[in-house]
Amino acid sequence: MPAPFAPPPPRISTPAHAAPAPQPICADVLLEKYAKGDETDVDAIYRRVARGVAQAEPEPLRADAQAAFVENFARGALGAGRIMSAAGADIAATLINCFVQPVGDSIQGVDEDGLPGIYVALLQAAETMRRGGGVGYNFSAIRPKGARVHSTGSAASGPCSYMDVFDASCRTVESAGARRGAQMGILDCDHPDLLEFITAKHAQGRWNNFNVSVAVTDAFMQAVADDAVWELAHRAEPSPALKASNAVRQRADGKWVYQEIRARAIWDVVMRSTYDVAEPGVVFVSRMNEDNNLRAIETIRATNPCGEQPLPAYGCCNLGPLNLTRFVVDPFAARHGGVASFDWDGLIWSTRTQVRFLDDVLDVTLWPLREQHAEAHAKRRIGVGFTGLGDALVMLGLRYDSAEGRDYAARIAQTLRDAAYAASVDLARERGPFPAFDARDYLAPGTFASRLPQALQDAIRRDGIRNSHLLSIAPTGTVSLAFADNASNGIEPAFSWTYQRTRRLADGSHQTTTVEDHAYRLYRELGGDTAALPGYFVSALDMSAQDHLEMMAAVQPFIDTSISKTVNVPEDYPFEAFEDLYVEAWRRGLKGLATYRPNTTLGAVLSVAPPSTPSDAPSPDPDLYLDSETDPLRIAIDHRPRGELPAIIEKVEYLTAAGKKSLYVAVSFLEVTGRLGGADVTIDRPIEFFMPAGQRDESQQWITATMRSLSLAARGGFVARNLQDLRKVSWDRGQVRLGEVKRLDGHRVPRWHDSEVAALAYAIQQILYRRGFLDAEGGQVPSRELARLRAERAPEAPGPGETTAGAASLPRGIGADGLAGPPGGVAGPVTGNDAMPDTRIANGAPHALLPMHGSTCATCGANAVIRKDGCDFCTACGEVGACG
Repeated sequence: MPAPFAPPPPRISTPAHAAPAPQPICADVLLEKYAKGDETDVDAIYRRVARGVAQAEPEPLRADAQAAFVENFARGALGAGRIMSAAGADIAATLINCFVQPVGDSIQGVDEDGLPGIYVALLQAAETMRRGGGVGYNFSAIRPKGARVHSTGSAASGPCSYMDVFDASCRTVESAGARRGAQMGILDCDHPDLLEFITAKHAQGRWNNFNVSVAVTDAFMQAVADDAVWELAHRAEPSPALKASNAVRQRADGKWVYQEIRARAIWDVVMRSTYDVAEPGVVFVSRMNEDNNLRAIETIRATNPCGEQPLPAYGCCNLGPLNLTRFVVDPFAARHGGVASFDWDGLIWSTRTQVRFLDDVLDVTLWPLREQHAEAHAKRRIGVGFTGLGDALVMLGLRYDSAEGRDYAARIAQTLRDAAYAASVDLARERGPFPAFDARDYLAPGTFASRLPQALQDAIRRDGIRNSHLLSIAPTGTVSLAFADNASNGIEPAFSWTYQRTRRLADGSHQTTTVEDHAYRLYRELGGDTAALPGYFVSALDMSAQDHLEMMAAVQPFIDTSISKTVNVPEDYPFEAFEDLYVEAWRRGLKGLATYRPNTTLGAVLSVAPPSTPSDAPSPDPDLYLDSETDPLRIAIDHRPRGELPAIIEKVEYLTAAGKKSLYVAVSFLEVTGRLGGADVTIDRPIEFFMPAGQRDESQQWITATMRSLSLAARGGFVARNLQDLRKVSWDRGQVRLGEVKRLDGHRVPRWHDSEVAALAYAIQQILYRRGFLDAEGGQVPSRELARLRAERAPEAPGPGETTAGAASLPRGIGADGLAGPPGGVAGPVTGNDAMPDTRIANGAPHALLPMHGSTCATCGANAVIRKDGCDFCTACGEVGACG
């Protein structure tokens, strides 16, 4: 067994005197995002991170490990952003950048496949993001819109509606270290709600905190090639109404076919959307699973937010790139008749050290969830990668879009692969293989590991391997900017040799800075003429889309997970050629593809020209001002502000099979100002929904989850849609009676709901309707009308049921324990007598508290429609329906 810490080879990369002085923007980002405490330079950060991660080593090896990690940082190794920010720091944050969160087909608990219910998954994801991790999901387990909810006979709202709630949660939850969580939402290519999912982001402001992708199978792509019919199917049974209106059928595998449509038509919708708005992306999920070293024991259904890590449920991204520019020897040597070269021995040593470093990260990080801890330690996935490929090729005098450049990149990736797998075998000899390791399955024909050199396969079969997966090419973003002098990002070529970056300062002003690419700066430092760059200085926008694809195809065979890369295409790129890119990516065995085509909807990626505004005028921050107008209904509110807010508190009384229930509901409002038509517009928006705990003698989890989701939705700007979705929630305890339906003859009949959650959502709709925030159908009242209503209100003292003390202030008679006493001072109970009008026709009939069980009544909502005298008859409200 080799020594744990082999001495590093001599450094023969770029001479120290040739390195340009740090750019101010790089130093600013370093201190703003990564420095902790009294750290003022990069070396202090390196020492802190190395010391923190080395704590995983046995005591006798810690000093050597720390020294090796610091040396590796000095040679170009990096941890991903979470590692560099939090390792060794005194904050309760995870060092893992991203996770995959499973989502099941139930509201609470777990579904029949053991997946967490929707709101359980929401809370787990919120905890993950709070600790600093991004999250990817596959929402395909959620039954489609119109599917039957067997316990009550109601219809489901579909996964897209629940994605709205996850989107608001991501917007609201502040990640550790003041970073926002990122999300990836994936839907399978055969889910019945696929077309809605594909076009959902066409609505401005929807799913702003999601990247979205379609999980495409080989079967679907073959159906596209054959112009065959494709079935959109799900195991959830359609509702009776959907069965009556559609030609649905059940297949031999038990799934229900909701719709049959030509695969090429679906593909065209995907491609048109991607062409116009850059989403959804496409992940080739069949390829991901076939290539997976652990395909015998897991199924990949989702990826992390940027797509470079296909992961199972609760899987994680533990990433660390190597800066390839640091391994180029005598860069730009052709200027003086020489030949630049590459430090292959240095790359091997750094790769081996990086494997140990990332394996240690798994043992020192905080895990937001115990399920994530269990998954990571069973398989010990890590992701050694690289950054600066584009700049390294430039420094070697090679064009990124040439066959020579691709061959060189493939050789780098192959060297990285072999060194990483060899290092993991050595770790297995020292520490043992990952617990789920089985040599026969791991090396089975078709897995990535089965294509390793025979000597490595023999070593794995003999000694095992410490990490199930070892390689990943991720975007490096601010890590490259802060630690690598703005070297080109990940596998990408440089976007531009110089560009303008605008940042907001602490005093609210803006500062525009010119940022230069590392290779460009180094070339100038070595005496090169930047006014006449050599031909090998080729940027992302200088090459064809096919050339981007060819680089991915050259590198992917040596990467056991995947590659995050954006294929840039010009605005006038023909749609047919654009569509062919994705088909070619599938044929070439890639695991996914993301494209970017600048247009009037998306704008440009970066500003590559100096700003046209005068130097003394503040430049707008593109992250803050996406339009010239900002609707106050659409402004995202990160959190409830401190202090008192005006609130409405009302008592809600309803009837269940267990008897009469009553609860108090508090709704807090915030004054929000935006701009419409060039003028300021101020409205009152609900931003927090609250129910005092302790009002019931049973579990309050559903109350907490419901109020939390509503508050998140309200702050995200879509409370109306969320309330409509909550009114579709059902349970198995029988229906709930709240409110009344006004009929044309003036009589009122009870209104029935499928659960307490649905009833409370209706009650809150009533509150917001009387407030003027929602219309009679529960829809959103426009901002201009809300502003007019607000102006008409007197700047009054709080009226009945209203308080200025915020949602935590309870009406007189409710004690600190939340138990209800006399309701004094509270607006009357929500009984529905002032409900949103319902003009559906119904015939008068007496009603009972608990009507006969049947199908759902379209008038009162009761599950009470039976067949009587040849006609549909509601035993709750007396409506006579279809006869025959």
